[in-house]
Amino acid sequence: MRWNVSEMDVESIQDLPEREAMEFDVVIVGAGPAGLSAAIRFKQINPELSVVVLEKGAEVGAHILSGAVVDPVGIDRLLPGWREEEEHRFKTEVKDDQFLFLGPAGSIRLPNMLMPPLMNNHGNYIVSLGLVCRWLAEKAEALGVEIYPGFAASEVLYNDEGAVIGVATGDMGVERNGEHGPNYTRGMELLGKYTLIGEGVRGSLAKQLIARFDLQKDREPQKFGIGIKELWQVTPEKHRQGLVQHSFGWPLGFRTGGGSFLYHLEDNLVAVGFVVHLNYKNPYLYPFEEFQRFNTHPAIRDTFEGGKRLSYGARAITEGGYQSVPKLTFPGGALIGCSAGLVNVPRIKGSHNAVLSGMLAADRIADAIAAERAQGRGCRNRERMAR
Repeated sequence: MRWNVSEMDVESIQDLPEREAMEFDVVIVGAGPAGLSAAIRFKQINPELSVVVLEKGAEVGAHILSGAVVDPVGIDRLLPGWREEEEHRFKTEVKDDQFLFLGPAGSIRLPNMLMPPLMNNHGNYIVSLGLVCRWLAEKAEALGVEIYPGFAASEVLYNDEGAVIGVATGDMGVERNGEHGPNYTRGMELLGKYTLIGEGVRGSLAKQLIARFDLQKDREPQKFGIGIKELWQVTPEKHRQGLVQHSFGWPLGFRTGGGSFLYHLEDNLVAVGFVVHLNYKNPYLYPFEEFQRFNTHPAIRDTFEGGKRLSYGARAITEGGYQSVPKLTFPGGALIGCSAGLVNVPRIKGSHNAVLSGMLAADRIADAIAAERAQGRGCRNRERMAR
């Protein structure tokens, strides 16, 4: 891949002040389940490793938007004694699992015995994934991991062999017209022996790395959906803690892929969500409007009568499955979590895969760092590859 830089761009880059740099053993982009699990695992293996996590949100969990039913297999491996801790965030175990087919005026409940075993949610937990990530961040920081919220990684850094050696954060104090304001400050370089990218679905750095190193070669194209979610506080008589309800059909019909869910958490909280596959062909379909129609369905609306909507948002979802997962490693690092597209679409789950991918990457990289140190290989060339 060639980098096309005009003479004006070269001159403007040369005029910029030099960035300050910090060096670590491992740089992790994204404080989601994958990045935080990797950070914790590094410190479990070797407390002397220096690990930093960059998070674009103002605080950990601020950009984590998911009504989540989580398989605890990943957390069980990462933190085997978590169930004995009072402060853990897995408060609501699934007690009732329902599947509904919606028509315009009614619904049909599908018998659980007809559903594939992988759709069974008993033993899983309904959680706020944002709160889970904050809990994991506390664990990571207690082990000595440095977490920098409010700093988005905007650029991948390379050495002159083409290997990734870290990332740079975005410049601060840039005016709306693109000019440098009076408080302009260049971003920081965070340099590492290895870099893990766990910035979520279609992250800007992941897209660059997939293209640069041709990681999608011989894989199927990735597919995407959009998920819209609201968090409600419902009246106590409408709340059924531990209920997981998935539905499909109306208002999408049979030609548009997607589905919907209601998850009853603790404290009279209910997460309601609506997912639409982005290969839909109906030019008159607007996912947000379809979501609001869904909320008026007789099988749904009663839950929210008398309740209060607390928050809402939307996020992209990878839906290509195993055949669309790119090659995960590149010179100097790896993709983890949703950056790698590790959502298990039939199970409607990805958080456990994110945790496990972070752990696996940490295991291999810790071994590599130990081998390098044993061979006396410390310094790497920190110069960025000419563009």
